[in-house]
Amino acid sequence: MRDDLLFGVALTPTVDVAANRAFAAAAEHGGLDLLGIQDAPFAPDRLDTLVLAGDLLAATSKITVFPDVASLPLRPPALLAKTAAALDLVSGGRFELARGAGGYWDAITRLGVPRRSPRESNAALAEAVTVLRALWQHDGAPIEFEGEYYSLAGASPGPAPAHPIEIWVGAQGPKALALTGRIADGWAAPIASYLPYEKWPDAHRLLDEAAIAAGRDPAAVRRIAHLVGTITEAPGAPRIEQGVDPVRGTASEWAELLAKLGSELPFTGFVFLPEDNSSSQVGAFAGDVVPEVRRLLSA
Repeated sequence: MRDDLLFGVALTPTVDVAANRAFAAAAEHGGLDLLGIQDAPFAPDRLDTLVLAGDLLAATSKITVFPDVASLPLRPPALLAKTAAALDLVSGGRFELARGAGGYWDAITRLGVPRRSPRESNAALAEAVTVLRALWQHDGAPIEFEGEYYSLAGASPGPAPAHPIEIWVGAQGPKALALTGRIADGWAAPIASYLPYEKWPDAHRLLDEAAIAAGRDPAAVRRIAHLVGTITEAPGAPRIEQGVDPVRGTASEWAELLAKLGSELPFTGFVFLPEDNSSSQVGAFAGDVVPEVRRLLSA
């Protein structure tokens, strides 16, 4: 078993502040490593993800929080670098950053952001990673960077985050996956409704090939699986070989599936998205699923 296994849950940031805090408290009480917060700035019935991240970091003391995943078109990298560093500093190094090149373009463009093609989205994402890392330096001369989508005209870096923030990319297309393998710290694998289960092995292959071509060790690219579903009392016989169906099964069935992902594919991170956004599901995942996955992977 790799010693860097990470387990987490993802939260839909509803306007129910108390429920969000209870969800985070259940995740931390259960000893989970990660708390993701879905990011949809265009949704009128959801709290801003980064504001909620600050609130939940203040309400917890151990768990790491990350946007799952931050929308690049609506969160330009220079300002996001500042926000991410601030969240990391005030939490003592408990913030990571997952980024997406863009999705739900019809909703995004309603906020006045120009639509981008897949090529443009990937190019903008590559530039954004450069900008983020440049501005997170501990010290250095003013930065000059001229990109097609983003630029820095003598901007000074800082403040530096409390720890080296990892950048995880929610890539699904071949070119986005290759970009992730070349430059990202990790792959936040999209849920099956975006990337069906049967495409996950090929996605890992593309990541590996791109990493090797860039002179990187493929194992340096963290792989985080996202699974939507429900932990049930009755057996459900869930399968993840193909399709897009949510995982619905007992804690034992969930554990077997996650252990399979961790042994047959190079996943070392597992994020559970409860269908009902409930704290009780978080507790079941932390208390019943995660220990069994660890046991199976260490056997």
